[in-house]
Amino acid sequence: MRIMISADMEGATGVTWTGDVIPGTEQWQRFRRLFTGDVNACVTGLVAGGATEVIVNEAHSSQRNLLLEDLHTSARMLTGRHKPLSMMQGIDSDVDGVVFLGYHTGAGSPGVLAHTYLENSITGVWLDGVHASEGRLNAALAAEYGVPVLLVTGDDLTCADAATYAPGAGLVAVKECVSRYAAVCLPPAVAFSHITEAATAAMASAGRGEGVVTAHRIEVEFDATHLADAAAVVPTVELIGPRRVGFDAVSMTEAMKAFKVVTHVAAGAIEGIYG
Repeated sequence: MRIMISADMEGATGVTWTGDVIPGTEQWQRFRRLFTGDVNACVTGLVAGGATEVIVNEAHSSQRNLLLEDLHTSARMLTGRHKPLSMMQGIDSDVDGVVFLGYHTGAGSPGVLAHTYLENSITGVWLDGVHASEGRLNAALAAEYGVPVLLVTGDDLTCADAATYAPGAGLVAVKECVSRYAAVCLPPAVAFSHITEAATAAMASAGRGEGVVTAHRIEVEFDATHLADAAAVVPTVELIGPRRVGFDAVSMTEAMKAFKVVTHVAAGAIEGIYG
């Protein structure tokens, strides 16, 4: 059984604000250890449940946050940026299940550090007409390869969101959202224990099925008109409102690649504090 962990950081144990997740800050150095602890707790559980190989895909920001020197010896880590499928790189390599670890709610939703790809310039993303977090987008991509979502960890609202797009997945809330920058957090040892237990149980659902490739539509709303104008320059992307763009793709793989281009172009159009 080959299992993939897509590891984001905003939903990691104890994380509650910007400084916790921005590379180079003192707080980031502290929370790298807790983030790695979450991953190791998950690997421990997956192996106990029967996983024979675990690949951890770094999915946050610089994608160089986890401490390789402290990584569980039963895992391997894919680290670094510019991966074609970004957060989900490796989902097309015959894995039998995927874990969304340290995930968060989407832009325009309540939740600790809620966003979708861009931290504060996207106000909403819709997949086939449904408001979509990164988790929903990534679950749709996993489904295209027949890979079940086994477990989702993050705050309590992230778990509630996951229950709608991966109803068979295990859920671990390592914190309860109070605001975008505040949460009631579990002590790390307790959070790690919960993650290990849930990962062990989740292995009962592992096993790749038949993938289903279908067309999809993604719409993205920004907080400023010039970002939508910039994104609409991308071929196949149309401006459908003053701050909203949309595009169609023949598969979820192509949709996510196009979404990645749209967010990169929009990010390049942000001008200082005015956005």
